[in-house]
Amino acid sequence: MFEHVIIGQYLPGYSFLHKMDARAKLLAVFMFIFTIFMIDTWTGYGVLWGTAIIVFFMSGVPFRYVRKGMFPIFLLVIFTFFLHALFTQEGEELFSIGVFALYEGGVEQGLFIAFRLLLLVFITSLLTLTTSPIDLTDALEQLFTPFKRIGIPAHEIALMMSIAIRFIPTLLQETEKIVKAQSARGADFTRGSFKERSQAFAALLVPLFVRAFKRAEDLALAMEARGYNGGEGRTKLRQLTWRLWDSVICFLMLALAVLLLFFGR
Repeated sequence: MFEHVIIGQYLPGYSFLHKMDARAKLLAVFMFIFTIFMIDTWTGYGVLWGTAIIVFFMSGVPFRYVRKGMFPIFLLVIFTFFLHALFTQEGEELFSIGVFALYEGGVEQGLFIAFRLLLLVFITSLLTLTTSPIDLTDALEQLFTPFKRIGIPAHEIALMMSIAIRFIPTLLQETEKIVKAQSARGADFTRGSFKERSQAFAALLVPLFVRAFKRAEDLALAMEARGYNGGEGRTKLRQLTWRLWDSVICFLMLALAVLLLFFGR
């Protein structure tokens, strides 16, 4: 059920995207996400989707792996599309069924939001699939380092974000185990009245929260036993190396963002 969710997972490899500096990938993704929210034309989204496909081929990630991992997102995207299509009453009315009416503006708005969500999940998933959690943490910390001057704890924020991303697949695996265990005991999450299904989901959520807090406690004890006391005075075993192609990729992404913002709106 959850074994193909790709958000937060790392897939080792030797592709061009794997070899890029994690800081360059983060900067490129930030610019890409900023551009996604600023573009509101089909031409702009077409260019962004073309860029995302090129990045996918540069990642070396199997298409079957991504296709299965994107399936849970499609359910959310379809729900979001119908939500906007049914409740946005703009433009010409296409047809109506009872109290519900479908408008041209609502369909267009729903498609824009759907493409935006797919792009966000797709590009951020490629980031985590091609970047190890350690490199991601180091990159976030170095990018946040200038903000230390105004009192922002860069190391702690980077560690918190990295742990959160890392534990997404772990919690999904825990959920899968609990669902199978509760189903073996007679719980049914798909049939029955609303009250019965609510009780079944309560039997899922309670042990899931207990396991999540237990993992958090074990992690805190492990960090304390290893003498962790924040980022002050810590050295790096692995150093990030910024190469020429990292600068080229960031420049190309910045140029694409500027062109789309000025000519693709």
